[in-house]
Amino acid sequence: MSEQRCPWCGDDPLYVAYHDEEWGVPERDSRALWEKLVLDGFQAGLSWITILRKRENFRAAFAGFDPEVIARWGEAEVARLLADPGIVRHRGKIEATITNARAWLEIEAREGFATFLWSRVGGAPIQNRFRRMDEVPAETPLSQHISRDLRAAGFRFCGPTITYAFMQATGMVNDHLVTCPRHAQVAALA
Repeated sequence: MSEQRCPWCGDDPLYVAYHDEEWGVPERDSRALWEKLVLDGFQAGLSWITILRKRENFRAAFAGFDPEVIARWGEAEVARLLADPGIVRHRGKIEATITNARAWLEIEAREGFATFLWSRVGGAPIQNRFRRMDEVPAETPLSQHISRDLRAAGFRFCGPTITYAFMQATGMVNDHLVTCPRHAQVAALA
């Protein structure tokens, strides 16, 4: 697979495993979707491999990404997280995670977070057919729309570029290059 794999993951074993096993696989679990959105928010301004290397630290620091727990957090937890070298220590992103947990709880109770997101793509992944990395957009009109919907629901750190990266990661769009064996494998999961 390595000679045709999407080139963005390079040869770092952790990144390759992420590409080969997770990226683009349709995710329909509300909590897993929320975790990925939070991590994509933390990635803003950084490389994804930085977040991937710290993912287990994030899970430990953020109570397994349990939104019901995080929604109750306040300044003491923010201070604890700002002192944690195992995560990205950014006050705005940490506070946004708490705010986003509260917004997630409201959406989850109303309609389900997975339903909220997947309804924006008609319930099925969009199957793109890009041949080169320079064809893959950083954002789309749809990611702009979903970003607006998330922000209207109370979410932060979910601009259109973060939202599109999230859509790629969670399989809402299949952006594996058509030359990558994972394109057909992920398409078959739709």
